Amino acid sequence: MNKVQAAILASRSYPTFRQRLSVHDCRLCGLHAGRTNLVVDRGNPAARLLLIGEGPGADEDRLGQAFVGRSGRLLDQMLLETGIDPARDVLIANVVKCRPPENRRPTREEAGACLPYLHRQIALVRPKILGLLGATAAEHVLSHDPGRKMSKIVGNCVEVESLPGMVVMPLFHPAYVLRNPRKRGEMLDHLMGIMARL
Repeated sequence: MNKVQAAILASRSYPTFRQRLSVHDCRLCGLHAGRTNLVVDRGNPAARLLLIGEGPGADEDRLGQAFVGRSGRLLDQMLLETGIDPARDVLIANVVKCRPPENRRPTREEAGACLPYLHRQIALVRPKILGLLGATAAEHVLSHDPGRKMSKIVGNCVEVESLPGMVVMPLFHPAYVLRNPRKRGEMLDHLMGIMARL
């Protein structure tokens, strides 16, 4: 770890963390070679709900913001339908901060390079609820129990020893809902459950 990375991880406030990371020319893994922008997040760092996805797509890479493509628009629409304001009530981030080629899943090494940043985001935001959008986010945040099948835990609160006092809920990734529109109602039910806890 170099001095810049150490300074990012030592940030005492989220705005400082965000600013330092957004201008950092991170080269911890090979994903940096294809990125246009490092994508830190989108939304309100003071929100009580933090949603974690997999990684930036083409629109996110171009604009430097998380979940602004088709999946993000669907997510915003579903959040609004359940009474959650995406601009006020949510901060959205990803496991990896640079776009994987062809929107593939990040490798374990790529995710591992970014996890210290994600852990610092969670620690600084200290959300009441942490929503894990899709299997990749669940796999890396729930790494102490990698055998958990997404189908068994989606929509349920799970205990995470390293996140005491935080409600952690795996959710469908909005890209999955785009491919499987019949899951939209189930996703809305899960978001309603989150709204009730907020």
